[in-house]
Amino acid sequence: MLELRQLRYFVEVAEREHISEAAEHLHVAQSAVSRQIANLEEELGTPLFERIGRNVKLTPIGKLFLEHCVSALKAIDFAAKQVEEYLDPARGTIKVGFPTSLASYVLPTVISAFKKEYPDVSFHLRQGSYRYLIDAVKNRDLNLAFLGPVPQKDESINTMILFSEKVHALLPANHPLTEKDKLNLADLRKENFVLFPEGYILNKVAVDACKSAGFVPNVTSEGEDMDALKGLVAAGIGVTLLPESSLYDITPRLTVKMKIETPSITRTVGVIYPTNRELGPSEKVFLNFISTFFSRLNQFNGYSD
Repeated sequence: MLELRQLRYFVEVAEREHISEAAEHLHVAQSAVSRQIANLEEELGTPLFERIGRNVKLTPIGKLFLEHCVSALKAIDFAAKQVEEYLDPARGTIKVGFPTSLASYVLPTVISAFKKEYPDVSFHLRQGSYRYLIDAVKNRDLNLAFLGPVPQKDESINTMILFSEKVHALLPANHPLTEKDKLNLADLRKENFVLFPEGYILNKVAVDACKSAGFVPNVTSEGEDMDALKGLVAAGIGVTLLPESSLYDITPRLTVKMKIETPSITRTVGVIYPTNRELGPSEKVFLNFISTFFSRLNQFNGYSD
């Protein structure tokens, strides 16, 4: 009969491809790990590893078994977590993902407000790219994730739009266009742009907006986080387009934030969560909280939902 311990030892060895390193990480004797792997292989009736010197490699059937083991262990861990949370929903742990564009204002605002009401709920926070966050929620690596713009619902994820916000231009403080009362995006057609690299969702938002204004932006520099882009603009390297919430508290030094009259560029901001499992009690509490929180915040900050 398969034992949970055998499966955990198997996954650890498979990921490290080394029995002694797996044993060290598991804080058990190497002989104990070897014995459990041998028992597992005997139970299944087939080798799961090939021994190559001091290392081990998964056999083809071992690779297949690993895939199912990882899914099974995630489901078991989630089930145990749910039991704990049902006993006390105010003491759970929520794994939340977020992109860099929501790190400076939106995430700290909602987390700090939630912790005031539910101080014993813990968070494991993970910053990641747009694609990573969607995949992590689908694969149960994250319980939910904040995203902007909010993707379409599909068979694996549900979505909750919290608000919509405008995308503004950020220009060096000494730029001649900062003297204008109004700025149209077409006014920037001859400018150098600093953007996120291609493949980042905010790169697509900016490039698509420029194309809708009749030009393709001349991207001369790239940065992988908000602070990098703001710094490049402050240094006079170019101009950029950023969501309002990333500039909400303060406009970076040596830069000027300008509203774009035409075209109106907006993005939705919200939360995604999985459809292939029931949300845990703590997750439900958090989702209900942020829905109410942003509904109230919209009335004060001029956001629209």
